[in-house]
Amino acid sequence: MRPMGGQSTSGRQDGVVDDGADDGADDGADDGGNGGPAADGALDAGTTAGYRAVDAGTTVRANRGWWDAEAFGYMAEHGTFLGDADLTWCPERLREDEAHLLGDVARLDVLEVGCGAAQGARWVAGQGARVVAADLSAGMLREARELDRAARTPVPLLQADATRLPLADGAFDLAFSAYGAVPFVADSAAVMREVARVLRPGGRWVFSLTHPIRWVFPDDPGPAGLTAGFPYFDRTPYVESSEDGTVVYAEHHRTVGDRVRELVAAGFVLDDLVEPEWPQGHTQTWGGWSPERGRVLPGTAIFRCHLP
Repeated sequence: MRPMGGQSTSGRQDGVVDDGADDGADDGADDGGNGGPAADGALDAGTTAGYRAVDAGTTVRANRGWWDAEAFGYMAEHGTFLGDADLTWCPERLREDEAHLLGDVARLDVLEVGCGAAQGARWVAGQGARVVAADLSAGMLREARELDRAARTPVPLLQADATRLPLADGAFDLAFSAYGAVPFVADSAAVMREVARVLRPGGRWVFSLTHPIRWVFPDDPGPAGLTAGFPYFDRTPYVESSEDGTVVYAEHHRTVGDRVRELVAAGFVLDDLVEPEWPQGHTQTWGGWSPERGRVLPGTAIFRCHLP
């Protein structure tokens, strides 16, 4: 299952907030992770794919390594779609300035989790919010710096683990993630707990990810991608490995019910589950997302939640 990517995931880092003044992101610490190798094509030579158990540390090391290596190429290929200062929720091209899933963000303290190159954070800042953009990948944060320089709209960057955010309790009014950390860590319930911890009472949490029903189908944008072949209730991670068996990417499946239970256990109230339809006139294929599949299957799930 290869995600939209562009926004990555977790991984233990040094917890230093960067205000955009330096020339490069910190290089990280002991482990990492993020979202979505080879999002639009075949596996790299010598890489094999399958389903097998993989622990948290292996997951974050593999995923961070991929994003650190491929960040530049990824942005060269997908930067136009994602924009420099825009919040695009999904390959269906649902944009926040149309969807209004975050509500009014002016004067709010906002955290983007798994920010990638911080396009969403930059858009939120442009609406008058005070924002911090957090990501595991040093490579993606370097791309964020490049966009900051080009757009002259720097946002504070934080290299951090989504399951262990080095942020104070109750520091934010709102958190969001567009295809970021949630599916690409072994313990996504920990992400929910951490987001709840850093939000104030009444704080909101909005995140998008690959729709769980997609786990049942091959990651193919054509007709083959419309034939179910995998058990929905099998939560064995999808793993890509190099020739020597080293894990280079891992994605962890959860059902819709799992996601809801993780949110409730962390103290959230689920306000809405948005399943964007494929829009008329949108012809771009992105990995397993395509007009052919989008007319039949939901490709994205967006969870809107709040703390009491």
